[in-house]
Amino acid sequence: MTRTDTPLSQRQIWMLATRPKTLPAAAAPVVVGTAVAIAEGAFAAGPALAALLGALLLQIGSNLANDVFDYKKGADTSARLGPTRVTQAGFLSPRQVLTGMWLTFGLAALIGLYLIWVGGWPIIAIGVLSIAAAIAYTGGPFPLGYHGLGDLFVFIFFGLAAVCGTYYVQAGTVSGLAWLAAVPVGGLIVNILVVNNLRDIESDRAAGKRTLAVRLGVRGAQVEYLLWLVVAYAVPPLLGLFGLASGWLMLTWLSLPAALSPTRLVLREQGRILNQALAGSARFALIYSLLFAVGLLL
Repeated sequence: MTRTDTPLSQRQIWMLATRPKTLPAAAAPVVVGTAVAIAEGAFAAGPALAALLGALLLQIGSNLANDVFDYKKGADTSARLGPTRVTQAGFLSPRQVLTGMWLTFGLAALIGLYLIWVGGWPIIAIGVLSIAAAIAYTGGPFPLGYHGLGDLFVFIFFGLAAVCGTYYVQAGTVSGLAWLAAVPVGGLIVNILVVNNLRDIESDRAAGKRTLAVRLGVRGAQVEYLLWLVVAYAVPPLLGLFGLASGWLMLTWLSLPAALSPTRLVLREQGRILNQALAGSARFALIYSLLFAVGLLL
């Protein structure tokens, strides 16, 4: 995608660069982690809010890193099917995007200082590794996304680390429920990446970007998407069955209508139309997480 006919202001360009539609994916695990903390009597407003702000900044920083590093490695071209990337489109220079990336990660680190004061050295580890993974996804000598490891690291950092880290800064420990609640949330956020990589499977293959979708093929990526949906809907009844949560967690099944449209697109379509599935998958992950949180609180 190239320049638009209508000139964009600097504010509009930077908003485009941050990719606001991806931010629900950053908020979802914090919502669930906080709900677990409330349900177990460990809620702390300050750390919960700081965890949310930190997660949003890490997501924005990751988006900026992907924008500039994919451009530098030749993965983003004029044939790109996804939403506009500001570096490739020429709206911002690589230097500008890199500066924005480092400023964003710097703000995340400042918030992290408060969380370190609250939670100690484990937060240092989570914070440093999260920033390193965000950069290493498309940057550095061994970009994770180019070697089929993106899905795994998204699950680890946007699922396990985000949910359990949010719980930890409030409770000072991590409960079994927090670990288990992180699984469906992380899986649904992985599905956002699955759609992105399925849409770009041909251009990524041509650029030598060996995402998991490229390695598995179209059918394999579709199966991965379905498997994470199965996990998401299997976890709530299992938690109830083993007495770890109440039957109210079945409220998550009310999110099924929101899952149908993106799932149909993933199974039936290819190319640019999958941008609708991308937005739908992000929206679905947030709806599911909100219902999961409500179920925990009830």
